[in-house]
Amino acid sequence: MNITVVFFLGLFVALIGVIPPGLLNMTAARISLKEGPGRGITFSSGVCLVVFIQTYIAAIFARYLSNRPDIVEILQRVAFVIFVLITIYFLVIARNQKETKIETDVRSKQSRFFHGIILSALNVFPIPYQAYMTITLASVGWMNFERLSIITYVTGASMGTFVMLYVYIFFFDKIKDRKFTSQKSMNYIIGFITGIVALMTFISIMNEL
Repeated sequence: MNITVVFFLGLFVALIGVIPPGLLNMTAARISLKEGPGRGITFSSGVCLVVFIQTYIAAIFARYLSNRPDIVEILQRVAFVIFVLITIYFLVIARNQKETKIETDVRSKQSRFFHGIILSALNVFPIPYQAYMTITLASVGWMNFERLSIITYVTGASMGTFVMLYVYIFFFDKIKDRKFTSQKSMNYIIGFITGIVALMTFISIMNEL
């Protein structure tokens, strides 16, 4: 397997996961607005360090599961149901919620690097997300679970997270008042992304029948 392809797969998967505005990217953006881009980048570096560790754990877990096809089969079906429910929630229910502004306290002068580590460590979503995605990529032959492949994928995932945080840091001030950054629009984006993942899962399940 070409390690360049594996690297960009990791980058793309992580990039998609960080597109919707959440605690990490919105915090990075607001730190940048109030304290300067350098502090935002320092915060993002701490976030990416934890993402590297989380993705590595996810890949090792996925390697173990790859040797248990019976468990993978069950998890695929559970994941399909979960992603369908999440898609329905964001496309049908969440779109009607009131607009709210995300405010983050960025007044503390403590090290932004460790601030990023702490907040990223509290966000455990990358572990199941990356575990599922690595199993899926491996099942279609786009990557394997050799050490070099795992390290390359994990590095790509860290870079993908950093790229999206970088985009938030340097462009959020210019686009924050645009219509597509509203909570309603972001609900549609999240629903669209989870819908694609659900479709990929469904296709994978059907191919195994």
